[in-house]
Amino acid sequence: MKVKGIRWWMVSLVTAGLIVNYLARNTLSVAAPTLMKDLGISTEQYAHVVVAWQLCYAFMQPLAGYLLDTIGTKVGFAVFAFAWSLACAAAAWSTGWQSLAFFRGLLGLTEAAGIPAGVKATTEWFPARERSVAIGWFNIGSSIGALLAPPLVVWALLHGRWQWAFVIVGVLGVAWSALWILFYKHPRDQKLLSDAERTHIVSGQEARYAEATVAQRGWFELVRSREFWAIGLSRILSEPAWQTFNAWIPLYMMTERHMNLKEVALFAWMPFLAADIGCVLGGYLSPLFHRYCKVSLFTSRKLVFAFGALCMIGPACVGLVASPYAAIALLCVGGFAHQTLSGALYAVTSDLFGKNEVATATGLGGMAGYLGAAAFTALFGVLVTQVGYSPLFVLLAAFDLVAAVVVWTLARDGDRGAAPSRWMPATAVAK
Repeated sequence: MKVKGIRWWMVSLVTAGLIVNYLARNTLSVAAPTLMKDLGISTEQYAHVVVAWQLCYAFMQPLAGYLLDTIGTKVGFAVFAFAWSLACAAAAWSTGWQSLAFFRGLLGLTEAAGIPAGVKATTEWFPARERSVAIGWFNIGSSIGALLAPPLVVWALLHGRWQWAFVIVGVLGVAWSALWILFYKHPRDQKLLSDAERTHIVSGQEARYAEATVAQRGWFELVRSREFWAIGLSRILSEPAWQTFNAWIPLYMMTERHMNLKEVALFAWMPFLAADIGCVLGGYLSPLFHRYCKVSLFTSRKLVFAFGALCMIGPACVGLVASPYAAIALLCVGGFAHQTLSGALYAVTSDLFGKNEVATATGLGGMAGYLGAAAFTALFGVLVTQVGYSPLFVLLAAFDLVAAVVVWTLARDGDRGAAPSRWMPATAVAK
């Protein structure tokens, strides 16, 4: 029996994994006001906890990507997911900011495989023209996870203790790991994949996917390439915005806009719902620009990135509005903007790098981005008490606009001709 459109079932499985991944990392930000009071953690110490996660996540991403390229998406993603689930649950036993930072650091080390695995899986399962759409759909997992965190944590706080939220998310992660091992397969091993769909996938993939064995460039060779710096510099500049939204929006709403816990539960998820829309719409914008603006598919990715960067002007204006609801609306624009440009950058990465190095390249780019985010978070934790949130939101928008210039300048369209892959049966090629 063959399953029609099974590639979309595969990307749905990736999306579910990213939901759990981002639910684990966003649980802290929603629990922060209560947790900080309970454990006696100051704003600056909270910033240290966030930085611990970001640094561990950053430095682990290249290694996680390399392991995924080496041992494969199926086993690699499952092992990392199981490990991050245990690390998330362990945070429930924190007794102060140091132990919390330690557990969050472990979470960062293990969660680092999430995005590289997603990009690698979509590169395996989708032709180039559909890849931005697939990436947009799996990338909504990041914002759905952030969207679900406020009601989950508030429920835990109202019905028990903040520790419950970390344990619940850990259990969800273990369950997803089992589902991934059971159901995910590479297209060459998937017996439910029809010949017609197999032909559709491989006929639209780039020429470099035609070889059954392709040389895998090492980290240093990748880092010396212009393609990497097009991705790496853009990540350094754009990642601080998303990490700021994930780590600081609930605190911003309570301390700057004077909302109570129930209001946070009602409104803190909205920027992440807008981010979901950005993920999906951004994925579809690329083929639309390709078709109607008469540009190459690669240039269409860069147009989407520029569009998202321009939309970041919205949250830059958050200090100009008095209403907390208007502020939430502008933060929603920011969530939409960032995930639009983020998905476009993942699509650019999948275009620039081969099948045996795309996860490594994504990990290296992620490391660069999270180092930038960690530096900004450390600065944010100090400056927010001195200058407030508004100037820092302006700075985030400026970073994204500069990132758009970097992408347009350094990312170049190369040889992306299509050819059938060697793993496709000869009968499928003939059709």
